[in-house]
Amino acid sequence: MSITTQRTAVITGATSDKGIGMTVAQRYAAEGWAVVILDLDGEKSAKVAADIGNQFAVPAFGHAADVTSEDSVTAAHAAVAAEVAAGNLPPVGALANIAGITSPVPFLETTLELWNKVFAVNSTGTYLVTKAFLPDMLEQGWGRIVNMSSVSAQRGGGVFGKVPYSAAKAALLGFTKALAREVADKGVTVNAVTPGAVDTNIRVGSTDEQEAALAAAIPVGRTATTDEVAACITFLSSEDASYLTGTTMDINGGSHMH
Repeated sequence: MSITTQRTAVITGATSDKGIGMTVAQRYAAEGWAVVILDLDGEKSAKVAADIGNQFAVPAFGHAADVTSEDSVTAAHAAVAAEVAAGNLPPVGALANIAGITSPVPFLETTLELWNKVFAVNSTGTYLVTKAFLPDMLEQGWGRIVNMSSVSAQRGGGVFGKVPYSAAKAALLGFTKALAREVADKGVTVNAVTPGAVDTNIRVGSTDEQEAALAAAIPVGRTATTDEVAACITFLSSEDASYLTGTTMDINGGSHMH
């Protein structure tokens, strides 16, 4: 796979030790990208970035960002831009919108507050962060945006994400296709990934019986690893994926049918 070593990848929601976001950041770094970690906890973001930078010998930067707040996202973008201007980071070339939350309660127990929160993090957050960093990519004439949707958007519901989550993640599929079409002739691609069950910290506390039942329901007989999801995201960010835009990459072990 051909990946430039002269660009920065921005990853949101990447401070959980067993989360997809952190694995994605590590994978970018392993493939030669500089990395920026944006998460609610600025101190932890900075530490995770420093650890990744030291481990993979790449430039790295972490900053606080509440993806539901335009002011917070604007401030985070300004901080990243300052690092680029100072020569501490190469230009931003990729954005992985990973930050998200679930909605495990049944529909009739869903409050408006929960509905709005789930959409704010999963959908509005992707909009705000993309809007902040897209101009940098357009100015360069090169960019890769990868949005984290879910198999729940395609088949509806799931163990951890019921109606609000499924709806918010489905919104990202429309967002991805529409934005991809809008910027297709400007050197920027926009794609989505739709993982099924992934071995992350979201399932910590599940019983052995629940884990076995979950794995048995997947045709390949197991859940995905975070590394497998990360590999798809970094591929979509590569030169090799330059003709892929507006697509959805299913990472589900054959666990659903369209």
